[in-house]
Amino acid sequence: MELTITDEAYQSVLAQAQNDAPVESCGYLLGPDRQTVTMNYPMRNIDHSEEHFSFDPREQFAAVKYARQNGLVIVGNWHSHPASPSRPSAEDIRLAFDPNILYFILSLAGEQPVFNAFAIADGEVKEKVNLR
Repeated sequence: MELTITDEAYQSVLAQAQNDAPVESCGYLLGPDRQTVTMNYPMRNIDHSEEHFSFDPREQFAAVKYARQNGLVIVGNWHSHPASPSRPSAEDIRLAFDPNILYFILSLAGEQPVFNAFAIADGEVKEKVNLR
């Protein structure tokens, strides 16, 4: 599976993550279909933690409402790993409850940011999705 993300959406994710670091940053990625990301819907990490994140349920509801009102779908959620690689942690896998979306992780740990997407279901990573 391949997925397209617009430069505008990626730059929005990157700027948010860099601004929030060293705290993990998070949000939803929206698009017109499940293969195209055109927008970052930023959310706050209500845990304000450097090692995990939680969405504010009100912000999640607002994101779903926004997507529906604008003819978009939630392609996936994303969060940053300010000091670790772009791969799901055991906690990320355990908390990946929706097999119908992708889970994106932006690592800021190296010289260059690394952004990956993963299909996770039944407690395991099923696929690493190619971003273009």
